Amino acid sequence: MNESTRTHKLKTFGLAFGFWTMLALSYAASSVLGGISEGHPVPWFRALSWNLIDFYLWMALTPVVSWLGRVGAHGWRRFWMLHIPSSILLAVLQSAVMLLLFFWWCGPNPKGNVLKLTDLLRNEGVYKFHLALLTYWMMLVVLRGFASWRLLRDERYRSAQLETQLAQSQLQALRMQLQPHFLFNTLNAISALTVADPQQAKLMIARLSDFLRLTLEERHAQQVPLSREMQFLESYLGIQKVRFQDRLVTHVDVGDTGRAMVPSLILQPLVENALRHGLLAKSDGGALHIMARRIEGELHLCVEDDGLGLPSAGAVEGVGLSNTRARLQAMFGDKASMDLSSGVNGGTRVALRFPFVEAGA
Repeated sequence: MNESTRTHKLKTFGLAFGFWTMLALSYAASSVLGGISEGHPVPWFRALSWNLIDFYLWMALTPVVSWLGRVGAHGWRRFWMLHIPSSILLAVLQSAVMLLLFFWWCGPNPKGNVLKLTDLLRNEGVYKFHLALLTYWMMLVVLRGFASWRLLRDERYRSAQLETQLAQSQLQALRMQLQPHFLFNTLNAISALTVADPQQAKLMIARLSDFLRLTLEERHAQQVPLSREMQFLESYLGIQKVRFQDRLVTHVDVGDTGRAMVPSLILQPLVENALRHGLLAKSDGGALHIMARRIEGELHLCVEDDGLGLPSAGAVEGVGLSNTRARLQAMFGDKASMDLSSGVNGGTRVALRFPFVEAGA
């Protein structure tokens, strides 16, 4: 038995002991005060002994009643067939043992009303049996209520765990879609450079290696600090600058949001989309602006280019944009959004919005 299990059992026993003791003390006080009001005072010793013996016996029988409750929980017919005889048997047993222990501990009534054990059993037995029978059924109801509550709590916990695991699996699958998509495009570019410019191809392979190393280091992280995300992006842009030279100009401004947590690799597909479908479709290239701001408890990310602008109406989003939208929805639900609009200089602007959470918070 480990330490946590032992501690839990001791805590449970302490709570049960305290509950039954308080119940016995309250009944004893009620008996004494009732006797005084009726003119037949009851000694405290006998009142305490009677109730403590009675309730401590029920405390000892609690595991038995709990086990019987679990056994009889499958179907009403089984419930009644088990608990009717069980309640009678336990009520008789508890009453007999309680009266025997009380007589052994306290002896005859000092007033001489009960001189023998047989008199005690005859005078108190029927009353004690009815009380024990009622106690059994009350305990059964309470214990089954607690068992149902624990079962519901555990089911909710397991359901929450399954939902979390499902969401994580979906996010991981969405993230993994980016790797082959990005690698396919990059390897095609390297293949073209191996003949035209072998030195540039070598440099591009080295920067691709750096990028893959960074992504592998965070392969299990669904969210990373924005400063770490910018390292991924700088590594990716380094690959593209090798390929497109001075046709690509980048401007990065993240202000004081470097510690904000963002979905891992959330910016790379947006930048890739801007390069492929906007800037680099132009013969003279263009500029790419990446910005981040904290606004009223939200992080706003923006990727804007001055390329060809939005595609024609009805065009289908590519893998990068649809993947990003799905990841935001899976992670943040209605608290996140992704909007496409025309840029200030005629290009395309992609704006992301989701809750601002600082790393380590």
